[in-house]
Amino acid sequence: QEQLVESGGGLVQPGESLRLSCAASGIIFSATETGWYRRAPGKEREWVALMTKTGNANYPDWTRGRFTMSRDNAKNMVYLQMDSLKLEDTAVYYCRGGRLYNTWGQGIQVTVSS
Repeated sequence: QEQLVESGGGLVQPGESLRLSCAASGIIFSATETGWYRRAPGKEREWVALMTKTGNANYPDWTRGRFTMSRDNAKNMVYLQMDSLKLEDTAVYYCRGGRLYNTWGQGIQVTVSS
């Protein structure tokens, strides 16, 4: 069965950084597309980053260069580096992937507060 599990979230102050991790079972990241999404309180879920099986990463314009997605093929892990965090980045972050790109992690809380 395909499973994804996020880790690395927590509480940070504005301007600080976090790195989220996504571990997989039954999924080889280098053979699939992998994405990050987030959902803030009272808002719709939105796309954060996408990496192709070749390792090319794409981002929406609103990230303003603050977010970076990466992959470690040896460990079969994907990451989301989040820098210069803002209050509006507070949300539950999700990893998405799998052969059909329809497997989701349980989500992990990121809270940015002063």
